[in-house]
Amino acid sequence: MKFKDYNIDSKIKSQLEYLGFNRPTDIQFRAIQAILDGEDVMAVAPTGTGKTAAFVIPILNQLLRTNRKDNGGIRTLILVPTRELAKQIASVVENIGIKTGVSVLGLYGGVDQDPQIKTLNKKLDVLVATPGRMFDLISQGYIDLSGIEFFVIDEADLMLDLGFNKDIQDVLRHLPRKRQTLFFTATINKKIKSLAYDVVRDAIRIHVSPKNPVSKNVNHAVASVEMDDKRYFLENLLKEFDEGKFIVFSRTKVRVERVVAAMKRVGIETEALHGGIEQADRFSILDRFRNGANRILVTTDVACRGIDIPDMDYVINYDIPDNPENYVHRCGRTGRGNNKGHAISFCAENEEELLTAIQEYTGQEIERFELAPSEYKDIVDESDFNEKDWKKLLSDSDNPEGWD
Repeated sequence: MKFKDYNIDSKIKSQLEYLGFNRPTDIQFRAIQAILDGEDVMAVAPTGTGKTAAFVIPILNQLLRTNRKDNGGIRTLILVPTRELAKQIASVVENIGIKTGVSVLGLYGGVDQDPQIKTLNKKLDVLVATPGRMFDLISQGYIDLSGIEFFVIDEADLMLDLGFNKDIQDVLRHLPRKRQTLFFTATINKKIKSLAYDVVRDAIRIHVSPKNPVSKNVNHAVASVEMDDKRYFLENLLKEFDEGKFIVFSRTKVRVERVVAAMKRVGIETEALHGGIEQADRFSILDRFRNGANRILVTTDVACRGIDIPDMDYVINYDIPDNPENYVHRCGRTGRGNNKGHAISFCAENEEELLTAIQEYTGQEIERFELAPSEYKDIVDESDFNEKDWKKLLSDSDNPEGWD
């Protein structure tokens, strides 16, 4: 089945064709018709499978086919856990709905609320929001959710991980009983099921989850690298594949900044992304990365969930994640759609247990890069880090910027 075969508005079909959307992914195929039929949906699908379009396409269509209610308020609420996701999903709604006249606002904290309030004072079809800023503006009287026709919870598992369970329960008290509710999550457990049953009623259940939750479009490999040598191996990779697009994951914002500084010392320009950076700057960094102005992003797990970067070639796990699920979400930044991708991990001796947990979670052993001692030594010795000016090295060690 192709998108042109769906009973959806021609303006949406035309834009999908323009965007290169020809055939629905599995989650889209299984969810779109159910949503068009007015069903509540509880969907579980791995990251990178097209969940956002699975609910955006039918919601846009239904907004076009039904008249706005008399109160003229917000018709659709899409609740998300992070600011980056709010901005991204609002952009998807805009892109797919550009010919429809449907209005959308991405609402999140960390930026001036006055422009957001100005948009809220107009007739608004779709609100994509994080809980914090939304409740702030509800308390100030700028948001009325009594006319909501479609309520979407996206990345529900991350919502729970970030402690938003009470916020979701509070949202329900502001919504009308008669509504269509869509619940999307990448993983499922007892807590998520319990939340879903509180939110959806007689829902169509969709579970798109292969035995291995990691995309088949991604080639995985791991190299045993001592913690203090990781910078040499990252330098080697970035210089060898000097036209590739990389996202490099490190464990903490301090380590992210140190990796960026370390790469700068050897002539490799990267940008850092983490929660300690101002929100407007974070958006600018992501925009530069998306449009190719910067090809190497070094980040914490703030960018591992739901962030869609086109043409991502390589995911580098500079540090092995503490949570096996985050390995799946990190690697989901590449190999999206029909594209191929590569995930390469640097594993120090004290991270072997974390690697084992990942392999048990995915049910698949990650291929090892077996480096001979001489090969390992060559990578370290050939690095531009190996300066002979020991006075300078000692001086740098007093100001550890650039060192892990």
